[in-house]
Amino acid sequence: MPVTIRDVAKKAKVGVGTVSRVLNNSPAVRDETRLRVISVIEELEYTPNPIARRLSTGLTLTIGVVLPYLTMPSFIARLRGVQSVLTDSKYDLVLYDIENSSQRDSYFQNFSLKSRVDGVLLISLPPDDEQAEALNYSNIPVVLIDGYHPNMCCVYPNDQQGGRIATQHLIELGHHKIAFLSDYLSTPFHPSMRLRYQGYREVLNAENIPFSPKYQIEGERGRINARTMAKQLLSQDNPPTAVFAASDTHAIGVIDGAQELGIKVPDELSVIGYDNIRDAEYVNLTTIDQHLIQSGIDGANLLLEMLDNPSKDNHVKKILDVDLVVRGTTQRPSS
Repeated sequence: MPVTIRDVAKKAKVGVGTVSRVLNNSPAVRDETRLRVISVIEELEYTPNPIARRLSTGLTLTIGVVLPYLTMPSFIARLRGVQSVLTDSKYDLVLYDIENSSQRDSYFQNFSLKSRVDGVLLISLPPDDEQAEALNYSNIPVVLIDGYHPNMCCVYPNDQQGGRIATQHLIELGHHKIAFLSDYLSTPFHPSMRLRYQGYREVLNAENIPFSPKYQIEGERGRINARTMAKQLLSQDNPPTAVFAASDTHAIGVIDGAQELGIKVPDELSVIGYDNIRDAEYVNLTTIDQHLIQSGIDGANLLLEMLDNPSKDNHVKKILDVDLVVRGTTQRPSS
């Protein structure tokens, strides 16, 4: 028969309530008693019933992670960071995938996780002012990862700086015909791409390189769509000599498109991505490392701090630096 909390209480010669307080780290237990109860728990190999424990504490002991595009490599990397933190905590992780704008708006309006989780991590889903007010009013700790709002706790990369670094790298190599390829910049799911685009435009302007609308293309996300967009860019009469792709997935699609057209990378076309996902190293892609796993780690740690200390300031902002990783897909233009 499995060991029960009553078995622990009997052997430790304390009441069931005392064992419960020890399990919940209550300060209202003397050190001597606490050590005796812990010793018995270890001796009997007692494992608390999670359902009973949740009922006794009034907590769900779960953290909700809400994100779009669950299968995208960058989101998976952030989740790896979150999971590495929660593995050693008392909280279970529950995933919620948002697939479209209407589902996103409905989620924010109703905040349907209110009674099911103790805290929430929102990945790449920055709320507007009205939505942020509703989230704060719910009294559930929320941390934004890869998102920003002045009245919420946030962990986010310096994407505008990343856009500047990527564009500057290509210019320093001697490129002036630089294209920018991305998802639709108006999508609410990935505002960081707009910041990368702004960084791109800033550097072109600072270097007195005229912006050409024909070198800017956007469309549905995904490697296959990026391949199609790249072929459109590269089939122009005066094609770009370099492409700044707003994600590594886009960049790999660009390389696919160039290969189909018989264009050699990097001899005839330089390509730089963004994210530094695992596949970037595999294809030897020059990219911007936005430290995806670290963002998940930092976001989860901030949320645990808020749960442990409800009075903690919920306006904490952590900006992650981004770094250029030079590999084999960028070089000086051939002519």
